[in-house]
Amino acid sequence: MPLAHFDGALAVVTGAGAGIGRATALALAERGATVIAADVDLAAAERTVTLAKTLGTGGAAHRVDVSDAAAMEAFAAEVREAHRVPDIVVNNAGIAVTGSFLDTGTAEWDRILGVNLWGVVHGSRLFGKQMAERVNALPNKPEKPNYGGHIVNIASAAAYAPSRALPAYCTTKAAVLMLSECMRAELAGSRIGVTAVCPGFTSTGIARNATFAGLDSAGAGALRKRGEKALRMRGYPPEKVAERIVQAIIKNKPLVPVNFEGHVLRALSRVSPASLRLLARVPAPQG
Repeated sequence: MPLAHFDGALAVVTGAGAGIGRATALALAERGATVIAADVDLAAAERTVTLAKTLGTGGAAHRVDVSDAAAMEAFAAEVREAHRVPDIVVNNAGIAVTGSFLDTGTAEWDRILGVNLWGVVHGSRLFGKQMAERVNALPNKPEKPNYGGHIVNIASAAAYAPSRALPAYCTTKAAVLMLSECMRAELAGSRIGVTAVCPGFTSTGIARNATFAGLDSAGAGALRKRGEKALRMRGYPPEKVAERIVQAIIKNKPLVPVNFEGHVLRALSRVSPASLRLLARVPAPQG
């Protein structure tokens, strides 16, 4: 069954309760995939599965904290036992921490590294191992499938665009991008595709749920409102990111910048990194 058709595929999506995760889960379900929706908010994951079922596919919801290694191991084992080895894994769960490097404490670093980086490591390692074992167990015959699965890691345009206002976020997303490149090289031998997706500003709840280091509650509240308004005004829906993810799986693309700023920042990172370093110095607006 070619992954390009998705019909009958099993897809695991983390952070599937809202935003890019939900949009991706529904885009895959619309094409015939059964979706395992994982989120720290179980009710939100269940809502995603309910919406997926209206599209004619099955699915299941799981409450999972992707930063918890033991919880992720149990989750991966449960998916394999209750269903089978997934064909597609989308490591989407992510959070934002904003604030200068000197204002960002170890608690904020632990939290964002846990979700944005360790979450991707756990999901990729556990499910990637299952995929590789499935391929290696197949006999070397002409009818042997020419794929082992596909892993999508949601990075960000911040992966290649430094910012004095988002050092922790940029660091985790840059790590996700490099991890994806390393994984792609290793897993190609097992015919497992790996894609890093790097969206620019997208209308999700990431600003609403962000942590603002170095600000009191009033300042954080004002900056949160400003961030939410900016994302609404940008008006780039998560459904468009989901469509790019679907196409990336079909075409087995290594890196997918998304939307105008995603492409511009990627181009600048390659042809004029000095320009990005200058842009990184621009102070963030204060509430």
